[in-house]
Amino acid sequence: MTAVEALPVAAVSGPSIDFAGVSLELGRTRILERISFQVRAGSVHALVGPNGGGKSSLIKTLLGQMPHRGELSLDWPDAPGVIGYVPQALEFDRGLPMTVDDFMAAMCQVRPAFLGLSRRHAPAIEEALARVGMLDKRKRRMGTLSGGERQRVLLAQGLVPAAQLLILDEPMAALDEPGMQVFERLLNDWRRSGVTVLWVEHDLQAVGRLADRVTGLNRRVLFDDAPQVALQPERLLQLFSSQPQAGGEGGV
Repeated sequence: MTAVEALPVAAVSGPSIDFAGVSLELGRTRILERISFQVRAGSVHALVGPNGGGKSSLIKTLLGQMPHRGELSLDWPDAPGVIGYVPQALEFDRGLPMTVDDFMAAMCQVRPAFLGLSRRHAPAIEEALARVGMLDKRKRRMGTLSGGERQRVLLAQGLVPAAQLLILDEPMAALDEPGMQVFERLLNDWRRSGVTVLWVEHDLQAVGRLADRVTGLNRRVLFDDAPQVALQPERLLQLFSSQPQAGGEGGV
C-alpha cells in the first residue's frame, strides 16, 4: 500500500483549477500553446517536463505575474482562501546578518523583521520551523545554512499562514534525504487537510509515489493522467525528446 492510499482525505479546503486554452508569448517566442487541463480540488497534482518547457511560466501565470491568453479560473469550495508559494531556490546575499527568524519574520508578518517576531505570528512560525526540523537552527544566519537547510526554511515559510492552495516550484531540488522525508510528510499532511497542491518536480520517482495526477508539459500538454499511466517510459520519452513547433515560432 502506498502512502497516498493509506491516508484518509478530510473535507476539501482548496480550490479546483481550470486551465482552458492558456497561451503565453514573450516577444516572438511562444512559451505556452493552448494549455488545457484541470487540477482537482484537494489533490496533489504534479507538473513534469524538460527545462524550458514552460512549467515555471505556467506557475507565474497562475500567480498573476505573466500576461496570457485563454482562461484560468479557480473554483473555491467556500470563500477564496490563502495561496502559498514555495520557490525553487532563495537568492540573497549570504553575507547579510539575517537569521532564520529574521527571514521568517520578513516573509510571514507585516511587522518589520528588525523588530523581531510578532506575538501574533510567533507561535505559527515556531510550529512551522518545528515541522521542517529547523527550530533548533532558528538563530543561525541564513548564509551559513546548507542548501538543503535553506530549502527547509522555504518550506516553513510556505506554511505561514496556512494555505488552502499551495504552489511548489521544484521544492525537492536541494533537499537531502532527511529533508525529503520532511517534504513527504508535509505533502501527506496537506492531502489529509484537503489542500490543493500544484507541484512542479523533476524527481519522477517521487512524483510516482506521491502525486494523484501528473501533467506532462513541453510548451503544450502531452499527457494528463494518473501517475501509473502518465509515467510510462514511452510517454516520458516523448515528453523529454519532443520539440513541439508552435505555429512556426522560435523555441523556448
